Amino acid sequence: MLLILINLNFSDPANQKGGGRKKTVSFSSMPSEKKVSSASDCISFMQAGCELKKVRPNSRIYNRFFTLDTDLLALRWEPSKKDLEKAKLDISAVKEIRLGKNTETFRNNGLADQICEDCAFSILHGENYESLDLVAHSADVANIWVSGLRYLVSRSKQPLDFMEGNQNTPRFMWLKTVFVAADVDGNGIMLEDTAVELIKQLNPTLKESKIRLKFKEIQKSKEKLTTRVTEEEFCEAFCELCTRPEVYFLLVQISKNKEYLDANDLMLFLEAEQGVTHITEDLCLDIIRRYELSEEGRMTQPLSHYYISASHNTYLTEDQFRGPADVNGYVRALKMGCRSIELDVSDGPDSEPVLCNRNNTSTQLSFRSVIEVINKFAFVASEYPLILCLGNHCSLPQQKVMAQQMRKVFGTKLYTEAPSPLEAYLPSPEKLKRMIIVKGKKLPSDSDAPEGEVTDEDEEAEISRRMSVDYNGEQKHIWLCRELSDLVSICRSVQYRDFELSLRSQNYWEVCSFSESEASRIANEYPEDFVNYNKKFLSRIYPSAMRIDSSNLNPQDFWNCGCQIVAMNFQTPGPMMDLHTGWFLQNGGCGYVLRPSVMRDEVSYFSANTKGVVPGVSPLALHIKIISGQNFPKPKGACAKGDVIDPYVCIEIHGIPADCAEQRTKTVQQNSDNPIFDETFEFQVNLPELAMIRFVVLDDDYIGDEFIGQYTIPFECLQPGYRHVPLRSFVGDVMEHVTLFVHIAITNRSGGGGKAQKRSLSVRMGKKVREYTMLRNVGLKPIDDIFKIAVHPLREAIDLRENMQNAIVSVKELCGLPPIASLKQCLLTLSSRLIASDNTPSVSLVMKDSFPYLEPLGAIPDVQKKMLAAYDLVGSDDCVSDLCMIQESRFLIEMADTVQEKIVQCQKAGMEFHEELHNLGAKEGLKGRKLNKATESFAWNITVLKTSSEA
Repeated sequence: MLLILINLNFSDPANQKGGGRKKTVSFSSMPSEKKVSSASDCISFMQAGCELKKVRPNSRIYNRFFTLDTDLLALRWEPSKKDLEKAKLDISAVKEIRLGKNTETFRNNGLADQICEDCAFSILHGENYESLDLVAHSADVANIWVSGLRYLVSRSKQPLDFMEGNQNTPRFMWLKTVFVAADVDGNGIMLEDTAVELIKQLNPTLKESKIRLKFKEIQKSKEKLTTRVTEEEFCEAFCELCTRPEVYFLLVQISKNKEYLDANDLMLFLEAEQGVTHITEDLCLDIIRRYELSEEGRMTQPLSHYYISASHNTYLTEDQFRGPADVNGYVRALKMGCRSIELDVSDGPDSEPVLCNRNNTSTQLSFRSVIEVINKFAFVASEYPLILCLGNHCSLPQQKVMAQQMRKVFGTKLYTEAPSPLEAYLPSPEKLKRMIIVKGKKLPSDSDAPEGEVTDEDEEAEISRRMSVDYNGEQKHIWLCRELSDLVSICRSVQYRDFELSLRSQNYWEVCSFSESEASRIANEYPEDFVNYNKKFLSRIYPSAMRIDSSNLNPQDFWNCGCQIVAMNFQTPGPMMDLHTGWFLQNGGCGYVLRPSVMRDEVSYFSANTKGVVPGVSPLALHIKIISGQNFPKPKGACAKGDVIDPYVCIEIHGIPADCAEQRTKTVQQNSDNPIFDETFEFQVNLPELAMIRFVVLDDDYIGDEFIGQYTIPFECLQPGYRHVPLRSFVGDVMEHVTLFVHIAITNRSGGGGKAQKRSLSVRMGKKVREYTMLRNVGLKPIDDIFKIAVHPLREAIDLRENMQNAIVSVKELCGLPPIASLKQCLLTLSSRLIASDNTPSVSLVMKDSFPYLEPLGAIPDVQKKMLAAYDLVGSDDCVSDLCMIQESRFLIEMADTVQEKIVQCQKAGMEFHEELHNLGAKEGLKGRKLNKATESFAWNITVLKTSSEA
């Protein structure tokens, strides 16, 4: 059931799958004859013993051999200067087991940075919670010790009963029921063929040969050889083959060392780990009953405020040099939610317009048949408007035919309403639902002529002319008929000149198309201007004509500039198309994604070339743990190689330049079924709204092809907690049962923003200075005087937020939790630590001024005193490191509204100068570059104030 819970947010959940080479326990680095599939397996391993590193506070690390006594009562280690009876730790003295570097010893050890987080664990013991800090040689060994010790501590009174009574666990009882149902003769034995088929029904991903081999191994260990399988052998084989150790360890952890989840365990897991809200016990019971064996926001912003899924040369299914025209190109794109498609139309025989690849005219599609297909599939994947980018190469008579056919086929779906000169922005996607918008050339509205000349905006023809030796820079003109012109309303094609001219004279219903090379030049030279231009106008980017193989441009480069319609060659798979497909998975896959507010607000500052912190936006830390993979296939293009692969995982971050990063896991040798990676990575993300994460699985020992699978997801769509990532093939198809098992956590930037302030927010910082977003000098005194007033409340806002965050981190550390732990996890752990040895609470909850304080009930150990002080002990004036969580919470709640109001008032006062900014600058003698700089600084300051007031 735990696997189902992890997969609830994906449409194609994977089944349980284990396995690997014969000498693999749980992870590839752990040799053993038997996989870990129960607590007894963990304890058997501990009794056999292994080498662990013992960490001391003085930066020293010792190698010691640790074992668990056969009577399960004590841990022992050697060599040791102590006598044998002192070089041990009684299980009865153990208070807690912590995974990771979460004790003072680890935090203060000078070599801690060289120790892997996933290999470290600590055993807290005695009344003073002393710590025995250890490091295993791999994450799987650490997991075995932690799981085994937690089980022993929780069931210290009856461990032997469990060791002898594995057959009574819920899983074994269920397996027995399955076996009995299939045992038609009721003899407690069945044919091997029947048992193999039964296991394959329970886990379709298992290979028959692997199941048969497992039965032979089990029978050989019992010195028997037969084609029949007993109930015990069936259960043993299933557990060996189908238990995923990484999931088993997680199950033991969240079930408080049981091997199943009850409703309360499930509720805490969904709330604290998976971040699910509004969970009730009844809902959890319903999930258990069903699985044991929010309305989308309306799109009311202007059309120019959205990224729009767009296709280039939609009629092609191969490359643009040789590929024939194929109507299936439109079917595929529309089914994928594409909202902007291209029709390149030329004169055809019998007065019928046609679509064809002008580099390969052997295959022609009648225009009518194409628009009939478009009409059929236009709104199958999305109800929101579809833009037809019309490439018109027809004579006047056939243009009239095109217009007639579009009116007849599309009917009332055609949007031909004239744009209102009283409006300043395009209509919203919501208003344009189920409408088809034609983008193309348009005759002047002040002329009634039945036809006229317009400039030729055809991209291929324009490039051909510019590459010609006879090209003199003059623009070509074509004739356009009134009938076709009248179909164009709010997407009139015009030529881009420069930003100054566009902002002065371009109408909001006019669209400019940019070649890839031209858009790249503008993005590099005028990134801020490009963003400002796209706040009001639609811009379309198309791939370079030099991409004769129909390869794709990087859409992220142009999304960073706010460009809405970045046309992609849908017929060409690869990393760039993965980014496009992944990006438009959000918002229900409707083909429209709202751009960040910094790209929409009339007065705001953003540069696509930002290499640091975005003004007013607090960076986030993304923590990704790659735990394991399931059922990886052999790369499709691989040759001369067996079925075994050596997989590794790359994590790519795509976004603004400051966010782009890539890291990879180790390679797991010869394991495609259940390779275990157990590696954690951290990335800083400065603008989450534009960031994407791409998981790529590759084969390190490949011949011909290394690609196994990938999945790309927007940062905003990440769900915290344990998740299965469904991998897609090279062409973008979901691969059944092929997944990555990961853990996701998102926190504020690592480090918490510096040292905490004292009670007075105005007190100067000590040695470690906190970073504050600075306001810029505009150079106009009346405006700068207003922004100076905002400096103090901005600092107060940052101090309030980061002091609160640091106070929570302090409690987490004292509870032995990593920074990625949620506040709910923190409070759950804190409550468990405040229980006396006789299972009675050592504190009481006291509500004071609506805040929950904790009051000790008698004398408590020093460790608990520190926890209470960090939480905020009633009547205590001595907070740990000046950070008391309740105290900081109270101060935040009391001050937040006042600080926010000060910032909002400064923002409003500044905005009153917006319309007069240029006039004020002219009076002060600012012009040209200086005036542009003043405008940019003004927009920067407004952006900082706005984002700070909304944080």
